This record gives sequence, structure tokens and C-alpha cells, in this order.
Amino acid sequence: MSSSTKIGKISRGDLVLRNASFLMAFSLIGIMAWIGISMFRSAGASIAKFGPAFITNKIWDPVKEQFGALTFIYGTLVTSLIALVLAGLIGVGVAIFLNEIAAAKVKVTVSFLVELLAAIPSVVYGLWGIFVLAPLLRNHIEPWLSKWLGFIPLFKGNPAGLDMLAGGLILAVMILPTVAAISREVMATVPVAQREAALALGATKWEMIRIAVLPFAKSGILGGIMLGLGRALGETMAVTMVIGNRPEILPSLFSPAYSMASVLANEFTEATYDLYLSALVEVGLILFGITLLLNALARLLVWSVARGPKGGHVN
Repeated sequence: MSSSTKIGKISRGDLVLRNASFLMAFSLIGIMAWIGISMFRSAGASIAKFGPAFITNKIWDPVKEQFGALTFIYGTLVTSLIALVLAGLIGVGVAIFLNEIAAAKVKVTVSFLVELLAAIPSVVYGLWGIFVLAPLLRNHIEPWLSKWLGFIPLFKGNPAGLDMLAGGLILAVMILPTVAAISREVMATVPVAQREAALALGATKWEMIRIAVLPFAKSGILGGIMLGLGRALGETMAVTMVIGNRPEILPSLFSPAYSMASVLANEFTEATYDLYLSALVEVGLILFGITLLLNALARLLVWSVARGPKGGHVN
């Protein structure tokens, strides 16, 4: 067989591979567009009747055919913000420990335990929230917070256990593996030369981490936190089981609430007429858009760190 024939066969194979991979990659964009367009069409009746007021209206009354998503957006944002703060702090701390401090055997064990959290089904988290976390909050943590921090609106009210605080804590545990894993990977891309230079100049371990590691990895860490936020926004089962499921807007974290995902899980089977169903689909469309934008931004932040430092490669 001549070399030209081999080259021709290789070229045809490369062409097929390139076209096939191109088709597979862009089919994902097609699927995303298909989902978005389908949801937009299904939500057409609600969009036509309520318009932009659907987002700002807090009345959700299927009997009177009045629908607004503000209470669900509020519940979603509050619980996600609680999860973001807690998982961000703990996840970055875990990443620093695993990358910079832990011995090899400890690193393997802790990494396994963190990854194991991601493998637990959400319904198990929900059951744990109902039977363990909610009683703990109701009987111990929330009364203590109300006693000492009750002058702050966030901690006023009667401890319930099944409320926004419980939903936020459940979400924090669920997104912790995502935040910790991505933060650890991003910190691992920091050139060893930067660490050694800081230590050679007399920096302590913490000063080296603060000066040489965190500034380099901050965009990627933020991206990991936002990816965790994307999961928190869309989490359904565990939050539905512990958030209280009451469409209200109250400042206290001890108040029951409703998230966008939980209202879809609870009421989709109860939608007995077209406008009701269309309103629920519009809630899902809003959630789809927010999650898509957050994940895209997070990926861009992680990618900006993965490219390495500007001005050339550091060995």
C-alpha cells in the first residue's frame, strides 16, 4: 500500500472524526435551545396574560387564577445565598487544607469523604433534614440565635425547624463537594515557583497561601462557588422536604418559604387548567434561564484561570 493511500485514508478518517465530533458538540446547543423554546411556548399563555409583572407579583392563587413568581424567587435566592456563604467558606477551607497543609494519607481520606457527599441521593439529604437537622434547629440552634441575635430581623420569630435556614443548610452540604473539588483543582494550577518564592522571602505558610495562591486562583474559586450556586438553585427534593413550602415573603430565616424548584415538584400534578400549568412552566423557564447564565459565567471564570497567568507560561 502506497504512502499516499495511507495518507488519504488517514485524512478521510480525520475528516469523519472532526465532523462527527462537531455534530455531537453542537447537538448539545441544539438540545438546550430546544428545551428553552419548548418551555417558552408552553409558558405562552402565562407570559401573554401577566407579562413582566409575573416576576414582581407575589400573589399565587390558583383558585382566582392569579399567579406571580416573586415569593418563589425570594425563597430560592435566600436559601441559595445561605448555602453559598457556608459552602464557600468551608469548601475553600477544605481545598486549602488538602492542597497546602494535609499529609498524603490524610489528603486521600478527606478527599474521599468529600467526594462521598456528592454521591448521596438528594432524598436521603431530605430525610436527614427532616429527622435530624430540623429538630436540632428547632430545639437548640434557632432558640439560641433568637435569644442572642433576635434584634436582627433575620433571627426573629418562632423557631420552626422546617424553614429557610434548614433549606439553606441542606443546600450548603449538597454543594460543598462541588465547591471544594473545583477550588482544589484551581489551586493546584498555581505554579510551584510562586509558592517557593514567597517562602524564600520569609513568608509563613498562611502568608504564602494568602499572597501566592489565593490571588492567582480567585477567579477559578469564584467560578467553583458559582457552579455550586447553579446546583443550589435547581435542587428540588431535599429543599422541598425541609423548606416548609409556604408562599410568603418574610425577613426571618425561621419562616417557611417556597423555592422555584419545590413549587414545581409540589404543584405540577395539581395543575388542573391550562393557565395554571403555563404559570408553572414559566417558573421553570425563569429557573432555567438563571441557572444557564450562572453556569456559563462560572465556566468562563474557571477557564480564565486554567489558561494560566497572563504574559506567558510559568514553569
